[in-house]
Amino acid sequence: MSQFQNAFAVVLAGGVGSRFWPASRPDRPKQLLSLATDRPLIADAVERAIRMTGPARTLVVAGRHLVEPFRRALPELSSDSFLVEPEARGTGPALAWAAHEIARRQPDATMISLHADHVIDPLAGFLEAVERGVGAADDGLLFCLGIRPSRPEIGYGYIELGRELGPGIHRAAAFIEKPSLERARAFLSAGHYLWNSGIFIWRAADLLAAVRRHAPEIRLDLLDAGDVDGFFHASGPVSIDVAVMERSDRVGVVSCSFRWDDVGGWNALHRTRPADGHDNVVVGPADLVESAGNVVWSENGHVTLFRVRDLVVVHSDAHTFVTTREAAAEMKRIFERSGDLAPDAAVSPPEDA
Repeated sequence: MSQFQNAFAVVLAGGVGSRFWPASRPDRPKQLLSLATDRPLIADAVERAIRMTGPARTLVVAGRHLVEPFRRALPELSSDSFLVEPEARGTGPALAWAAHEIARRQPDATMISLHADHVIDPLAGFLEAVERGVGAADDGLLFCLGIRPSRPEIGYGYIELGRELGPGIHRAAAFIEKPSLERARAFLSAGHYLWNSGIFIWRAADLLAAVRRHAPEIRLDLLDAGDVDGFFHASGPVSIDVAVMERSDRVGVVSCSFRWDDVGGWNALHRTRPADGHDNVVVGPADLVESAGNVVWSENGHVTLFRVRDLVVVHSDAHTFVTTREAAAEMKRIFERSGDLAPDAAVSPPEDA
């Protein structure tokens, strides 16, 4: 597509995804799980990136321990496509580093930032929205894709729409982090609040300028000096939302209507995978008898459920995990209570637990 001729796509592929334990582990994070289609999440994300910018201008940001698994899952990418983080410092330093590398390769390039664990459908709607954002970014604004909310979701951040700049393009009036259920319901009714997808579009040089102006904790001076290890060690752990998007007065929003999900936990499979006639979502060998509303993930064994409702059952390697769908939202408590179960520290973005 002609709009993407001057663009690079960056796929952030960090985070362990502990809410998908025990299937997701430090050596096999959720990005390598087939949670939406029959392919790993990261393969779907990279395919979207390549459709826009081609393999030579698609970059994957990941920790050293994940590069080889990702390379095996992404044979279409070369070694030059992987930016290997020395340590996890959040999406702020990660995206500043990616922008710095892109600007070095092509000073006037536009940068499209994606996550490796998003589910997006249909592809055509996503490409149309990104194309609008790429065109608008020529004016020097930093853009986020905002998703029309379909439910009062308390697990997502929201963006309040400001002044309209063009069809489906607005200034951002405010960023609101995960609200209460009451506020989320009010946002849904108001109609001028969108989910913050975490998908960003900007010229690489514009992001770097914004980082220099608003985020002194991100040590671009060390990148300028060629010290990548020092940059990650010295930069404060911070998200790009906090470091730049919430501090800048040059932020825009592209209003989008495609289906989007960040697949935050086992309950998300009810949104990303088809259910049977009794609202059960089953991945792998399993028999469900007189059972309804369950999520079953079975990798290397057979699971049988009889007369149960609303459970999450995961059988992966030597672990079997059972909880209720309601309690599955509190997965992080397992790792807070037991160091033996806790995964290693996440690679960027560490806010993905």
